[in-house]
Amino acid sequence: MPVPKRVFAFSFPALLGLLALLFTLASAPAAAATTLTVAQAISSQTGSSGTVAGYVVGEPTATSTVRFSDFTGDTALAIADSKSETSTTKMLYVQITASYRASFGLLSNPSLIGKQVTVTGTLTAYFSHAGLKSPTAMALGASPTTSPTATATVTPTASSGTDAYYAAASGKSGAALKAALHTIISTGVTKISYDAVWNALKVTDQDPANSANVILIYSGVSRAKTLNGGDSGDWNREHVWAKSHGDFGTATGPGTDLHHLRPEDVAVNALRNNKDFDTGGSAATGAPGNYTDADSWEPRNAVKGDVARMIFYMAVRYEGGDSWPDLEVNNSVSNGANPYIGKLSVLKQWSAQDPPDAFEKNRNQVIYATYQHNRNPFIDHPEWVSSIF
Repeated sequence: MPVPKRVFAFSFPALLGLLALLFTLASAPAAAATTLTVAQAISSQTGSSGTVAGYVVGEPTATSTVRFSDFTGDTALAIADSKSETSTTKMLYVQITASYRASFGLLSNPSLIGKQVTVTGTLTAYFSHAGLKSPTAMALGASPTTSPTATATVTPTASSGTDAYYAAASGKSGAALKAALHTIISTGVTKISYDAVWNALKVTDQDPANSANVILIYSGVSRAKTLNGGDSGDWNREHVWAKSHGDFGTATGPGTDLHHLRPEDVAVNALRNNKDFDTGGSAATGAPGNYTDADSWEPRNAVKGDVARMIFYMAVRYEGGDSWPDLEVNNSVSNGANPYIGKLSVLKQWSAQDPPDAFEKNRNQVIYATYQHNRNPFIDHPEWVSSIF
């Protein structure tokens, strides 16, 4: 007798449910990759891709050397499983490629110290030390973002990272804004001597393409740091706010304020002398793109805004309440020894025409982090120029 066949009957709704389950299982994404601790990443230097979370503890500069303050660059991070870690053997060195430097470089963002970051990249040696190179994602906290593209970047806004510094100025404008900024940039300032300015300028104005040189402000020339002095061919310390405008000389104070002192060729510095700023004149010898006449100086286009913002800084920083003269910007080019400098209308145009670039922003950060511990607010917020002036 033949064995009867079993017949399995499914209702139509049950069949649809089974098909839906099978589709869900087939299309489900693979499980997310495990985020490694720093200790796990250090022991997994295989050249494979990995995602690591840790706390920012410093800037690696050599195999066993990490800077915990006074940062010098934006190209590397040291992270650890503890935000108070000081042993380099327990740190992972993270390379910061160009796309991420504006947001994760410690020179530009010293406040990152102690914060958690998550990075995806190649687990391989960096500075001959356990590392993570060529990042494809970097983020604060536990979830990395995708690699920046032309349409999706991690570049911060102009005020990013400085909001706390300028908190007392929030919502203010005009005279009230100027007063608030004066208090902010005059509080907790470290003043340096005129001799100390030499070495400071070798850092603040270092040529990004040649660390042995500085960039001269008016001529734009890259010149050896060692050629500082008073002889022909040397560079010296140019007071962008001419020190005779208020007669403050080179005594510690406005005469040594790095926010308006820049390297310049001795002869070009002498040619600018103590002239106010305006357009026009004859081509300046030794400084292509600069022009001068009997009472004014016009800098090259690339630094017109830099000059204007240095002048505006000085007018806010020195208000006459600390034994120094009250420096002000006016619309004259014949100010002589008075504590004024012009020409205001032209300087405002220059600030708008030439917004802050990477070199100027880096300089502002170095002065803040390493030397004077105050900032030029018009580099961080160029829009404040029109509000105050």
